[in-house]
Amino acid sequence: MTGTAHIAVQDLTMAFGERVIQRAVTFEVARGAVFIIMGGSGSGKSTLLKHMLGLLEPAGGDVLYEGRSFTRAEPEERSRILRRVGVLYQRGALWSSMTLAENIALVLEEYTELTTEEIRELASLKLALVGLKGFEHYYPSEISGGMQKRAGLARAMALDPQILFFDEPSAGLDPVSSRRLDELILELSRSLGATVVVVTHELASLLAIGSDGVFLDGDSKTVIARGRPRDLLETCPDPRVQRFLRRGEARR
Repeated sequence: MTGTAHIAVQDLTMAFGERVIQRAVTFEVARGAVFIIMGGSGSGKSTLLKHMLGLLEPAGGDVLYEGRSFTRAEPEERSRILRRVGVLYQRGALWSSMTLAENIALVLEEYTELTTEEIRELASLKLALVGLKGFEHYYPSEISGGMQKRAGLARAMALDPQILFFDEPSAGLDPVSSRRLDELILELSRSLGATVVVVTHELASLLAIGSDGVFLDGDSKTVIARGRPRDLLETCPDPRVQRFLRRGEARR
């Protein structure tokens, strides 16, 4: 490990009691990358993301941000690191009793000293960035699933994070909404210079947006491939990776 990566996962073992999910997981995420965590159902993709966010503690190994241990950090240091991180969960995780603007304002009220007017303006700006200008006073139940995902992304961006994590961002979306979300992720990555980590099994998305990634295998319980998803599709000799990246070709 060079210590210069934005995120580094070192020899990470994930387990629930005696049941090992993945072992010896090691990779780096370069600053500005759109990094894809790939693998079949049950391979540990979302579990890995939770370890990277400190929601689960590893059985062994370490997660580092900018060369500094996150796993072994004190709670205050962890909190400081996570202030630079935004997360879009699979279901959007918006508060249903709050408007879209209020969902974003809640984060700003908690972690900044901005005035009420500044928070209102910033919430509107974040919604405009994801194509939801004019929807500030809508409730989550009043908009489509794709719009809810974009609103969740606006909230994840509230504190101008350096790193964005996405857990199955396209889950439940129709192909058009999924493609629009992919385009938005790429646009925000380029314009904001953010590092993006995406957990997904959606082929169209991971091939369209991924600049790097790892493939978790549920049987061997370790990383069996590393690289840009489209390059893995073309050159990776491992049949398990090929089956995953080429599934559905026979039906076409």
